[in-house]
Amino acid sequence: MAKQENSDEQEYKARSVALRLLARREHSRQELALKLRQRKLEASIISLVLDDYESEGWLDDNRFADVYSRQRIDLGYGPLKVLAELQQRGIHQAPACVDELADADWIRNALLLREKRFGLSDLGDDWGERLRQARFLTRRGFTASQVERVLEVSDAADLGF
Repeated sequence: MAKQENSDEQEYKARSVALRLLARREHSRQELALKLRQRKLEASIISLVLDDYESEGWLDDNRFADVYSRQRIDLGYGPLKVLAELQQRGIHQAPACVDELADADWIRNALLLREKRFGLSDLGDDWGERLRQARFLTRRGFTASQVERVLEVSDAADLGF
């Protein structure tokens, strides 16, 4: 009898914690499962609760990936960083909002980020500054070809923006 009560109590706790977390922001299934495991809940109960929430539409990895990607892109992160962070959260497919952006869109985002952070001065032979800016943009998740294109620009009109 005590085993059944404990199981019911754990299921109630798992449901309430998961719902409270989902009310704050979108989570991936993997993120939510990790947070519930950290609260020492049984794996079978976690799986049951997450399955129920997915069938109700409260937990959706595709929706999470879309929302998360849009937020990260708006914050100035490149495609490599966005996709890597999604993989860390259990999403192994690129959401449509990432696939829809052409290389020119990513270059424009990187250019805006460079302009905001460093300005668009001509880097010419200043290899130290060129390297510093390249490292920054690379850490932000832009590809080498995108970084190279952005570093060649000394005026936004050069790319037609």
